[in-house]
Amino acid sequence: MKYAVRKVLTMGVTILVVSFLVFLAFHIIPGDPALAKLGTQATPEQLEQLREEMGLNDPLPVRFVRWLVAFVQGDMGTSYSYQMSVTQMIGEKIPITLTMGMMAFGMMVGLSVVLGIYTAKHNGGVIDRVICVLNQLLMAVPPFFSGILISWGLGLMLHLFVPGSYVSYTKDRGGFFYYLLFPAAAIALPKCAMAAKLLRSSLIEELKKDYIRTAFSRGNTVNGVLYAHALKNALMPVITFWGMALADMLAGSIIVEQVFGIPGMGRILLTSISHRDYPVVQAIIVLIAVWVIVINTLVDLIYKLVDPRIS
Repeated sequence: MKYAVRKVLTMGVTILVVSFLVFLAFHIIPGDPALAKLGTQATPEQLEQLREEMGLNDPLPVRFVRWLVAFVQGDMGTSYSYQMSVTQMIGEKIPITLTMGMMAFGMMVGLSVVLGIYTAKHNGGVIDRVICVLNQLLMAVPPFFSGILISWGLGLMLHLFVPGSYVSYTKDRGGFFYYLLFPAAAIALPKCAMAAKLLRSSLIEELKKDYIRTAFSRGNTVNGVLYAHALKNALMPVITFWGMALADMLAGSIIVEQVFGIPGMGRILLTSISHRDYPVVQAIIVLIAVWVIVINTLVDLIYKLVDPRIS
């Protein structure tokens, strides 16, 4: 219990520090938010009045506390470009990006466990060597290029889907999930190859240990020893990797969304960066940072539950 409380407190402090650094970065880089909002046709009097209304003339600590309180309450500011609530803009896109990320995570976990166990059981076999070569290839291919190959092979050649024909979840949920299968696969494949290789190596190492030989001496079968004894210990480093991959998938989905024409957080982020729409960019970066911190904290807690010996 103390360990969990300590981790949660650490997570809270980390989120606070990261939020301040992001806020600070967007207020020291060149550019005038008031000018970005009004445009170059604004008069000096109009700019000064808007700066006063936006609180830009206040000290930085005051502005940060005011922004943080509003952010915690769900008010992320107003977009300069779209003149609408950032919370509303992002709220409409989070379900898309989050669903795609969780689908990719599910694919990665399922495939990596199956492939890792199979290759460890058949270490040195022909299929094991073929899978190892494929793993090396997949690890070398970035998700956006996997997305291009999937769009070409499964979309244009096999006609399993129409690239760019995104289906909104508000209109057709079945079509929405089906279309997201392909970008989710593009995100999952490189991570799956890494996780499968890691699990294979970890299992092979575990199967060489003394407690495994003892388990075999008691008459246990290969599958019994593998699933009841070796797998739990072999999963320890893999769980850490899964957590890192889950945290990375949200950020990695930004480019993949562009390949498949998905109107998620990635499209808003790239558009806002090009238009210097700081409130939108700042909110998305803070949310991504919070996502990464929360996932890593949960992984640490799960790690402790799986193996209480770890302090």
